[in-house]
Amino acid sequence: MRGDYQQLVDEISAALGAPATLEDRDFGLIAFGAHEGDDDDVMDPVRTRSILQRRSSAAVRAWFEAFGIARAKTALRIPPDPAAGVFRGRICLPVRHRGIVHGYVWLLDDGHLTDLALGGRGAPPDPRIAQAMETASRIGALLADEARAGSELGDLLRELLEAPAAGRPAAAGALREALREGLRYSPGAPLTLVAVLPWDTSDTDTAPLPGLPGLLAACALPAGGGPDGGGGGDAAANGTGNGAGAPAADRSRPAAAAPVLAALVRLRAAGALAPAHAVAEQLLRSPRAGAGPAGASGARAGGSGQPAPLGPGAAGIGAGTAELTALPATWREALDAARAARAEPRLGPVTQWDAIGAYRLLTTLPDPAPDPVVGPLLAPAHAELARTAEVFLDCAGQASRTAQLLGIHRQTLYYRLGRVEKLTGLDLDDGEHRLLLHMALKAARL
Repeated sequence: MRGDYQQLVDEISAALGAPATLEDRDFGLIAFGAHEGDDDDVMDPVRTRSILQRRSSAAVRAWFEAFGIARAKTALRIPPDPAAGVFRGRICLPVRHRGIVHGYVWLLDDGHLTDLALGGRGAPPDPRIAQAMETASRIGALLADEARAGSELGDLLRELLEAPAAGRPAAAGALREALREGLRYSPGAPLTLVAVLPWDTSDTDTAPLPGLPGLLAACALPAGGGPDGGGGGDAAANGTGNGAGAPAADRSRPAAAAPVLAALVRLRAAGALAPAHAVAEQLLRSPRAGAGPAGASGARAGGSGQPAPLGPGAAGIGAGTAELTALPATWREALDAARAARAEPRLGPVTQWDAIGAYRLLTTLPDPAPDPVVGPLLAPAHAELARTAEVFLDCAGQASRTAQLLGIHRQTLYYRLGRVEKLTGLDLDDGEHRLLLHMALKAARL
């Protein structure tokens, strides 16, 4: 199907005599036409970056979207803006199907298209623009078909990840057959799951995910999504999550802060997770990763009743498996890794489950109120003391190394640690007290 897009983009380039680029609605590159000519000075850096990195930057997206391209039904002219790196003007052809925008065709204008009539407000478009818009409509139909196929695979993946243990064989069988029919997949091929957290689901008419190598299916899950807890399945849908009305298995896992994307990735070999890392990095560049209205999922921060800000995105990767029935367990690993990467910046933004250390244990624990002894230290007024204690414990109690990392004098460190002991009643010379404080501080991050 990607070859079909290339052919249609080449048709538009030939019709208008200008290099064309096709991007999806998230500004992910799908296809591009050749840039004829030898003058490097007229090369547009935005187009070059889009081709090399397969995605436009957030600043460029904001610049183009300010012209209303997401609402446009006819061709638009975008002026150059050297400050944004847009050195050449371009014409945007919205790619629509049945009223939904699925992407954009961009045409670079070196001046020869300046007087081209785009149509609108009762004026007919130039025949070349009309022909290009008809081709863009054909592209929209292809993207819509791809979105429907992807949606069906996503629904089957969601059913498997949310299925109770007794229903997993049937759900795995349905997904297996769909993958075999529509994609290059054979039973026994190694797979893994990538979790991207948070994922903006506020737009229900989302365009298809970019065609990334190895990406087989994807779906958005509610906070904590999964059959074994964290508010997955019906508990999350009904708003019970980890509350008193949820089964004991659901209460055993803390809910994620926002909806999360599950991406099924085919691996080249068991344990070789490079394709999953590549998919995770590309998905994190999507405007839907770490974006969207805070609290859109109804998540609350710390039981305060206030919406939790979504903040930057993170991605986790589960261990590989050749059994589709094992994907729910792999999903739990991927989600736990994403939560750990979001809580601990040194791990992220992309990390594997087997690389999160103590968080492998912490992410499986219940999510009760903070330990009463450590609770006072977690107050916002004592954030500096909490960070000092955590760095001290991360450094295995080495005062000189801790002071160096914090950029403070050793006497300042000892003063702060004394305040921590007084505030909590813990003795930092006692191994069990250190363990309690260390785990409580790490758990607070989650």
